[in-house]
Amino acid sequence: QVQLVESGGGSVQAGGSLRLSCMASEYITSPYSMAWFRQVPGKEREGVAYISSDSFTRYADSVRGRFTVSRDSAQNILYLRMNSLKPEDNAKYYCAAVNMILGALWTNQEQYSFWGQGTQVTVSS
Repeated sequence: QVQLVESGGGSVQAGGSLRLSCMASEYITSPYSMAWFRQVPGKEREGVAYISSDSFTRYADSVRGRFTVSRDSAQNILYLRMNSLKPEDNAKYYCAAVNMILGALWTNQEQYSFWGQGTQVTVSS
């Protein structure tokens, strides 16, 4: 059972940057999909960014151009670089993984087998 642990969250002013990390407890074999989701209380969890084992990336419209997803396959780490942060980016961020290529289904959280516990991002105006 793969365990995912997020880190890097914190408080930042609007316009600032953060980099989130998600470390997997073991090597995730290909094919795989990994993604970042976020959730605020009272709202559904939403997909933020996605990367697959064939290096294909996808982003939510709200973060495209500001966020960058990447991975270090050798160290089993998924990253999310977040620039130009806005108050509406306030949320708890989760990483997720599954051993298949999701493509257009990447925002469907039910497709993912493994989830982290989340890390809080707070952006003040």
